[in-house]
Amino acid sequence: MFVRAMPLTTTPAAESHWYAFRTRARHEKRATQQLREAGVQTFLPLAHEIREWSDRRKVVEMPLFPGYGFVRINYLSPDRVRVLSIHGIVSFVGPHGSGTPVPDRQIEDLRAVIHHKMPCRPHPYLAVGRRVRIRGGALDGVEGVLTEQREDRSLVISLDSIQRAVSIRIEGYDLDVL
Repeated sequence: MFVRAMPLTTTPAAESHWYAFRTRARHEKRATQQLREAGVQTFLPLAHEIREWSDRRKVVEMPLFPGYGFVRINYLSPDRVRVLSIHGIVSFVGPHGSGTPVPDRQIEDLRAVIHHKMPCRPHPYLAVGRRVRIRGGALDGVEGVLTEQREDRSLVISLDSIQRAVSIRIEGYDLDVL
């Protein structure tokens, strides 16, 4: 499965942070498009999947984390209300629907994987494990949790705020334990 992201838009915003938002079922792309049209910086990681029907096979783009998207806003500005007014957006991710910032590093790491078209797949969220950083190659500096699956070394990049993760194969990369 190859992944790409919907294009980012830019909004000059002092003290802005990334926030995850929840959407209604199958509203991720539409909500992200409406946010971009409203001038809000967005990020929606998409995965290419092969879907089969009785008469054909087709490659379709599906959200890597169904039901979630990301925006970069100043939470105390009118942008927060603008995000929540978009059809299909349910709430921000955090206690009682109040937004909790997503660390920039987690978004940057996920964007690096998507930009380099690394094959990845959703992975169960891991709170424990050996935290490592990739040294060298296209993913130099990407951090995550190292897992071992039947001699297949994988790196799990966790997005703590939405308790979702993505797994990539890192066979052949040098790692530094953090």
